[in-house]
Amino acid sequence: MINGDLIDQSVFSQLQEATGSDFIKELVETFLEEGPGIFAELRSAISTRNADQFRRGAHSIKSNAQTFGAARLAEQARKIEITGLAADMEANSAQISALDVEFQRTALALKSMLNG
Repeated sequence: MINGDLIDQSVFSQLQEATGSDFIKELVETFLEEGPGIFAELRSAISTRNADQFRRGAHSIKSNAQTFGAARLAEQARKIEITGLAADMEANSAQISALDVEFQRTALALKSMLNG
């Protein structure tokens, strides 16, 4: 199952028990809807060299990912948050592109868990 390596089932289940099925669905949908905007902010922060905006975007993804038990996505975002903007614009863009790919994989897993 693809979800196993992307979402920690025990974390997701605990959240679902604590919040209820309807609310967790709402949380996931909000996270997935806000994702593209956060990535747009991250890319904007790279082009404008806005280190604070860059860290905030990475932090937002990390925090949300942790909430759902998406450890790989959270760890990738954490590394970006900690290192911040690099002098190399291409390296920053590559990091965000890789994070976006992981976000998309995680989004599919979360949708599958909600529907499964």
